[in-house]
Amino acid sequence: MVQLNIISTLLLSALLVQTTFAAAPVDYDWRVLGAQGINFWKLDKSAAASSRIASGAHDSQQVPLNTRPYPEFSAHWFSQPLDHFSKSSETFGQRYWINTRHYKPRPGAPVIVIDGGETSGEDRLPFLDTGIADIVAKATGGIGVVLEHRYYGDSIGVQNLTTDSLRFLNNDQSAADSANFMAHVEFSGIKENMTALNTPWIYYGGSYAGARAAHMKVLYPELVFGAIASSAVTHAAMENWEYMEIIRQAADPKCSAHLENAVGTIDGILAQEGPIGIVMKNRLKGLFGVAELEHDEDFVSLLTSPLSAWQGKNWDPAVGSTKFEEFCEALNKSIFSHPEIMAAMNETVMYDHETRMVSFSDGLSLDLAIINYAKYVREKYVSRCPVDEGGSAQCFGTFDDTAYSGTSLDDTWRLWLFQVCTEWAYFFDAPPPGLPRIVSSLLTLEYASMTCRQASGAFHDLKAFPPGKYFTVPPMPNITVVNSLGDFDIAADRLAFIDGEVDPWRPCTPHSDYAKDRPDTIARPFKVIPGGVHHWDENGLRRRQDEPPEIQKIHAEIVEFVVEWLKDWKSE
Repeated sequence: MVQLNIISTLLLSALLVQTTFAAAPVDYDWRVLGAQGINFWKLDKSAAASSRIASGAHDSQQVPLNTRPYPEFSAHWFSQPLDHFSKSSETFGQRYWINTRHYKPRPGAPVIVIDGGETSGEDRLPFLDTGIADIVAKATGGIGVVLEHRYYGDSIGVQNLTTDSLRFLNNDQSAADSANFMAHVEFSGIKENMTALNTPWIYYGGSYAGARAAHMKVLYPELVFGAIASSAVTHAAMENWEYMEIIRQAADPKCSAHLENAVGTIDGILAQEGPIGIVMKNRLKGLFGVAELEHDEDFVSLLTSPLSAWQGKNWDPAVGSTKFEEFCEALNKSIFSHPEIMAAMNETVMYDHETRMVSFSDGLSLDLAIINYAKYVREKYVSRCPVDEGGSAQCFGTFDDTAYSGTSLDDTWRLWLFQVCTEWAYFFDAPPPGLPRIVSSLLTLEYASMTCRQASGAFHDLKAFPPGKYFTVPPMPNITVVNSLGDFDIAADRLAFIDGEVDPWRPCTPHSDYAKDRPDTIARPFKVIPGGVHHWDENGLRRRQDEPPEIQKIHAEIVEFVVEWLKDWKSE
């Protein structure tokens, strides 16, 4: 009976956390977390709409905190066909912004365009103000531009996000947008012809947009004079287990050890069968505040949430997240941070200070790191789930097909997921058996790709994207569309690749350990930022001298090779 009291106390603690919304935004990158990420997206959307939390950029996303307006940069619009490959297509307005503060009219004055990628172009305005576009424009007397990606932000040409409406969201159409823009745009207030056939354009992108920058250079060399591909995921992969492996290797060894041990223990408990196994599994899930969560896969996918904060690390504290470090500190907390356990010490709970094992009288033993893990997840993630909306099963379950049926323009989670399901993949699963891991072995490709299809596993019956009249999502993503453009080996003169040493996306870039090494030259720069994470070269400070040495260095090197490239430009 006393044993039940301590467990009840822990469960009550989880319940109290669950009924109160935390004031700070949850720390995750929902695009990394797959279906679980969509759950978080919906929880945040619902909470913001009801004013229970302040809406804003997530600490774990590599997007600057765009909290102030940029009156200097007003939005402009460029007319694009919805279907570039049809002679009779509807059109939409593609949004863009320009920075002319450094422009010096002359033949060969460059245009530096930032590809907006899979987010609103407004999130890229800091890069136009003090980041890479401003840095290069200032050094070259050029014009900076942010070009919003079709379907994202306000560059929308459809009435809903059904499968048919999304059929024009693909690599070919997006590349054609950029090419059409570069070939025909007329900048307001600029008398000179600044189209790409008349003046050099430098195309910049980070992450997905980095791959697009590289692709634009090889697809439209007559328009793209030079390109800078930062953290460019030019290798599309079905399975992306290496993402978490980079984190495991780069994190503090003590933190990684805690995670490896915790995951091993958790998987062992979840593998137990019979009545005792059910009790133990329910006990474990209850400690994390999700006792009602039926599917073990959903439970362990929830536990990966803190790991995505790694991608949000940045050299600028005003931009980056420190949540991964806070998570690691939480795992290492002492037994004294759990007063409910301390109160039952030596009666129903035993604690070994040397091994950090917490043992209950019924035989359940857990490393203290798991108890700490559970508390962190309850407070930072489960707290987003209000009890009056169905509990943890409703909030964190992913097997309900009806949860993915929304197709309004507000359901923007569908955009990147559509690209994942059709061309890019990057399903986050566990490493192959026998390798160390910080995520559960239950995270399989089948589970990770389930959102693209029915939970039954019937590939022909799609989950989020049922077949439309004009388009059907393929059984699995057609990653050949991406990889046929060069994959790890994509290269061209005046095409630069810049990556972070500990970027979890590096295994999908030309700097991957799977890729061939190549020299770093002015014509084909190939650079790694020591200790860098995700496109760390993209943001900058107004006072360059205040940037860390490694960031000053990469910015200076970018200016150096772009200036050298421009010497090759000959106006026609």
